[in-house]
Amino acid sequence: MKFNFYKTSVLAIYIALSSCGNGEKANEASGTFEATETIVSAEANGKILKLKINEGDQLEQGQKIGFIDSTQLHLTKMQLKQSGKAILSGRPDSKIQIESLQKELENAVKDKKRIENLVEGEVASQKQLDDANSRIAIIQSKIDALRSQLGTTTNNLNAQSGTVGIQMEQVEDQLKKCNITNPVSGTVLTKYANEYEMATIGKPIYKIADLSTLKLRAYITASQFAKIKIGDAVKVNVDTENGGSKAYSGTVEWINSKAEFTPKTIQTKDERANLVYAVKIRVKNDGALKIGMYGDVVF
Repeated sequence: MKFNFYKTSVLAIYIALSSCGNGEKANEASGTFEATETIVSAEANGKILKLKINEGDQLEQGQKIGFIDSTQLHLTKMQLKQSGKAILSGRPDSKIQIESLQKELENAVKDKKRIENLVEGEVASQKQLDDANSRIAIIQSKIDALRSQLGTTTNNLNAQSGTVGIQMEQVEDQLKKCNITNPVSGTVLTKYANEYEMATIGKPIYKIADLSTLKLRAYITASQFAKIKIGDAVKVNVDTENGGSKAYSGTVEWINSKAEFTPKTIQTKDERANLVYAVKIRVKNDGALKIGMYGDVVF
């Protein structure tokens, strides 16, 4: 009986060791899940008149969620609009101002033709013809000078109007920034401001992250560094509430090329003194993964 009991015990130990040897590989690295977080800040100064978000809300990219008071900007826009009209109203009407000189020039040309005929008939002198030509030249010079002056005045006023136009565009841009528009699709993690609070440029309003895919940041040793590459498929194990674990498929998307000391979150001093390489593994989230959860990686 003793011999049979001894054989049975040895057989049980052998089976247990064999099952451990033939099982899955042990976890080779551990880390925590993180997401790409975006802090959305105010782009204008003023009171927040509307902010329709709560922590946990799902937002789409480009979704308008609120706006900041823009009354003063609207008044500035109206003032610039009136200034632009006033400037353009001062442009001279070149056609009307030159028209009188143009008629005078036409009369001078007619007089010259009559004098030419009289000179041919020896009724008028050459001096009269020369005076007629001089008169035409003087009138033409006056027209050219007036046209140049009017053109310069018009160009200056157009330039001033263009400056006002640029100022209008700046105000329009500021008005657009009064609208609080969500920049990326994701889940609102933290809300920093509420309606009717004052906002200043750069003040955080809320933090958002896309939780559909999380990244596991883990640290590997030099020996592990040599055998993995970007794009490798790995398995990520996460503890479940009943004491078991759940496996997820992951993809290595980043490997730090520089070694660093083990992060201080590692408990023992000896382990913290080791040099390791940081890696990021992209894991599709089924809703169970949370930022800050631990995960174990099998390469």
